[in-house]
Amino acid sequence: MLGLAGIAVRFADTTIFKDVSFQVARGDRWGIVGRNGIGKTSLFEVIIGGLTPWEGVVTKVPGTKIAVMDQHRVFDPSDTVWDAAAGAYRALRRLELKLADDAIAIGEAGDNVPAELLEQYGHDLERFEHEGGYEVTARVDAILDGLGFDPAEARIQLASTLSGGERGRIGLAAQLAANADLLLLDEPTNHLDIHGIEWLEGYLKSSGVTALIISHERAFLDNVADHILHLENQTGKAYTGNYTSFGEQRALARLSAERAFEKQAKTIAKEEEYIRRNKAGQLALQAKGRERRLSRLPRLSAPPSDASVMTVRFESKSRGGDQVISVEDLGVDIGDRTLLDGFSSTVRRGDVVGLVGSNGTGKSTLVSVLLGYRPPDRGTAKVGDSIVVGHYRQDLGDVPRDKILFDIIHDLRPTWSRGQVQDHLGRVGFSGDSVKRRPESLSGGELARVAMGCLMLNNANLLVFDEPTNHLDVETIEALEDAIDEFDATVLLVSHDRTLLRQLTTRTWVLEDERIEDFPGGLAEGEAAAD
Repeated sequence: MLGLAGIAVRFADTTIFKDVSFQVARGDRWGIVGRNGIGKTSLFEVIIGGLTPWEGVVTKVPGTKIAVMDQHRVFDPSDTVWDAAAGAYRALRRLELKLADDAIAIGEAGDNVPAELLEQYGHDLERFEHEGGYEVTARVDAILDGLGFDPAEARIQLASTLSGGERGRIGLAAQLAANADLLLLDEPTNHLDIHGIEWLEGYLKSSGVTALIISHERAFLDNVADHILHLENQTGKAYTGNYTSFGEQRALARLSAERAFEKQAKTIAKEEEYIRRNKAGQLALQAKGRERRLSRLPRLSAPPSDASVMTVRFESKSRGGDQVISVEDLGVDIGDRTLLDGFSSTVRRGDVVGLVGSNGTGKSTLVSVLLGYRPPDRGTAKVGDSIVVGHYRQDLGDVPRDKILFDIIHDLRPTWSRGQVQDHLGRVGFSGDSVKRRPESLSGGELARVAMGCLMLNNANLLVFDEPTNHLDVETIEALEDAIDEFDATVLLVSHDRTLLRQLTTRTWVLEDERIEDFPGGLAEGEAAAD
């Protein structure tokens, strides 16, 4: 269906990637992974023709219909949510309305129906059936329902009233409903809760659709992808299998490459030493011969390392008490709506609590109450007196917007030298002149790394993460996972990332229907209990 051969993309004098080659067969589902800024979105632009590659060729089966998700579209003021999701069928919807009007006209005309009206009605009806008009409504309804929208309410609600996350989900709904030959999905799980992600997994697998998927959600890629394209070191390598299989293959390939590189380096060093010692002696001719052979030897490149991945480490300054958060008969409301009622629990030192729930259940609001930022409507919520809280907010609102990055870190560590501040910023991916950048110039992933860098200086003994993986690439998520796992204190983790939750949590709170189910185990135990 799709082939890329030797693709290279450059902007000015900067090479984004080169020599990227892979082939997509009908029904394949490719996961596209790599560091932020490595060129994943640029690759999509090359495929759809919006970006001309510097080198290489893109081939597609003639007539291939490609659907690309637009999460940030501006909706027509008159569009309902349903109309926005069915955007690919606007012409068919207009034809449906025309058929309805013509049917009324034919009924009203009785025995005096103009022949041309009947003929046109017949042609329009045949076209409507041929283009799948009767299936469109059921298709769009099913997709909206799967992504968390009420199809009936969607016919009334204006799309312009949607939140940013809801717009993202409608963008995904419109892409899935378009019935394209090839889907290009860019972070499709970003605005989905766990139920929505699981629905999308089932849809992609059961529909047989061909898809290329940029994603940082490892469990999603494990369940959906049958191939992985890894962009790294300014090129790409294709792997067969899901994300776990890719990880295993990549580790073996790196180990083999490291051994080959080290073996060649030792051989070269030995030859260079022989040449140096014998260049002017009796063995000069042999030394010159070896020098010629050595100059023609193809040199292996050092295997790419993970040195560029953000270095994350959290350290608590004090141990803190054993009772970290105490909750008694807690009730939380928003306006006339009850989010939670009658919840009692105690978070103890060393717990890693995963808080999960559907979109809109009020997880972030509950966190605000637990940390004392917002008073409870009923009952009590108290953080222990010796507890120092470090809070990673979903909106990244704790990063000052009116200072350069250097000053943001220096304000948190005023006794640090310039070198110490720059070293810390280097750990989260900012070096050289980039330390003079302001937050408003940063991408979502870059801003997330600044927020993580600030959190590392908090010395908290309670870390609270609200959707920490939203803007991070897979490699950085794995570094964060390791840092949380090594943190010797307490963690409250609000996330839809199932791999992160399964690997880390020791307790799981499931918020649903105004109550919290407290599972004394990780997400895996909670899932097993729910089944």
